[in-house]
Amino acid sequence: MSGSDNSIVQFDNVGLRYGTDREVLSDISFTLYPGSFYFLTGASGAGKTSMLKLLYLAKRPSRGAIRMFGHDLITQPRSALPEFRRRIGTVFQDFRLIPHLTAFDNVALPLRISGLSEAEIQKPVADMLAWVGLEHRVDARPATLSGGEQQRVAIARAVIARPEILVADEPTGNVDPEMAVKLLRLFEALNRLGTTVVVATHDVHLLRKVPDSLIMRLDKGTLSDPTGALRYPPKREVTA
Repeated sequence: MSGSDNSIVQFDNVGLRYGTDREVLSDISFTLYPGSFYFLTGASGAGKTSMLKLLYLAKRPSRGAIRMFGHDLITQPRSALPEFRRRIGTVFQDFRLIPHLTAFDNVALPLRISGLSEAEIQKPVADMLAWVGLEHRVDARPATLSGGEQQRVAIARAVIARPEILVADEPTGNVDPEMAVKLLRLFEALNRLGTTVVVATHDVHLLRKVPDSLIMRLDKGTLSDPTGALRYPPKREVTA
């Protein structure tokens, strides 16, 4: 596969179809670089969620090649995918919180899976919930939370383990404008620590909130490149 050796993700002529329907994504090629911030835009139905499913490894492409973390994913057995997924933080449109767990335990889940002790988990999870304004809801279960509160728990869970890639599908769709900006600042802070961030949104106002971001635009399953994000590696300092 062609592409830069220092890339974190490469798509090469990727296509995706569901069943025997026509392709929802066609000839998608791009390279994502470590520590960069990307917005994925496009009208409803353009294919944004489908492309994110490929990025967080929920779907395999119908054709083409995907390389991630230096590995060809097409040749990886399904048994290897959970290890890759643990390096990716995902914010879903429908939250996907675990109903019987509290807000605290939902956010703590990635840290527990990674093997941290309960003593190591307590402070970072409490701090993260406080940062998203939910310090008073740590013991609440998802059914008792508003849509905006569930969204904030889902985002806290996605970023708590400092993933190498953060993929967020309309992450500000259920919060007020002030909280939307605060959540973007959280993504930016994670990005400055080295995480590659991909935020899918149809809200053009968000694009102006992150000046260093790069824009990928989907239109009826094909990708355009208004900022040159897909052609040139970004010139950006990343702090370790």
